Amino acid sequence: MAASSTPGRGPGRPAVRPVPEVRLRSRVVHGYRRAFRMAGRGPVVLLIHGIGDSSETWSPVIPGLARHYRVIAPDLLGHGASDKPRGDYSVAGYANGMRDLLSVLGIERVTLVGHSLGGAVAMQFAYQFPERTERLVLVGTGGVGREVTPLLKAASLPGAEIVLAGLRLPTVRYQISLVTRLLQWLDTGLGLDAADLLRTVDALPDAAARSAFIRTLRAVVDHRGQVGTLLDRCYLTEGMPTMLVWGERDQVVPSLHAGIAHVSMPGSRLELFENAGHFPFHSDPQRFVQVVHDFIRTTEPAGFKPEEWRMLLRGRKPNPRAQRLANVLMRSA
Repeated sequence: MAASSTPGRGPGRPAVRPVPEVRLRSRVVHGYRRAFRMAGRGPVVLLIHGIGDSSETWSPVIPGLARHYRVIAPDLLGHGASDKPRGDYSVAGYANGMRDLLSVLGIERVTLVGHSLGGAVAMQFAYQFPERTERLVLVGTGGVGREVTPLLKAASLPGAEIVLAGLRLPTVRYQISLVTRLLQWLDTGLGLDAADLLRTVDALPDAAARSAFIRTLRAVVDHRGQVGTLLDRCYLTEGMPTMLVWGERDQVVPSLHAGIAHVSMPGSRLELFENAGHFPFHSDPQRFVQVVHDFIRTTEPAGFKPEEWRMLLRGRKPNPRAQRLANVLMRSA
């Protein structure tokens, strides 16, 4: 028998799926445009970006994931190509927005992958809508403890809108570029993320975008650090496959939070990326795609029913060891 002549396929080797087309689309929900990128077919993976970012941040990993899954990466309200109204930019509000977008798209259940603020949104979504959540992948997630980079604390203070506008002035941009080069030369954690942090500033071109950024930030961060923690509800992840992904040199949300969250979430997995900062899926996108794919492939999706959720709420208390660690973390912030 002649060998197959299909490109990229040899005898006994599986066919290689072509790289899926990634398109930016939009739907109007509650009167506001919500933009999202979508590609691929199969079980749905929802990618939720961090504060000041957009779905574009997932570009290095969407094609790889879309070979196996239907990938949806929304621009959160107030971010990217989505509308930026004077609205609700709380974590719970974003979780509701994810539910509504999925409903408009006719999608009932998803594996959630959330980065930074998006991780807090993913956890909140799983808490509010457990019946729609199959798995959680939390990447450098917020919502664990108070500690956060001083840059975000400063951005939550009064007058931050003026400072953000000033950062776009040519002379200031030149000075920032010099500081960025110094941080990179010194091989600091912030230096690893400097390009991504500058990209966040560039993504705030007008007053509406800056206002949405500040409203979102002040909902989760103040001068003392992160405002709230979801650790008191982390025990609810029992029965919910959960993986934590963190850059070992993350200085935006320090990797110490990864250990706290890992202890707090029964049965969770922990993947640490060496020489990576707050964006491990940028530092090593191929490995990121692989660990997410392996996690999905080797776990069964959660299937909570209302009665099971009620019993879990009634019958369990937060992990006392995790609570003690969280209290130490908060006091040291």
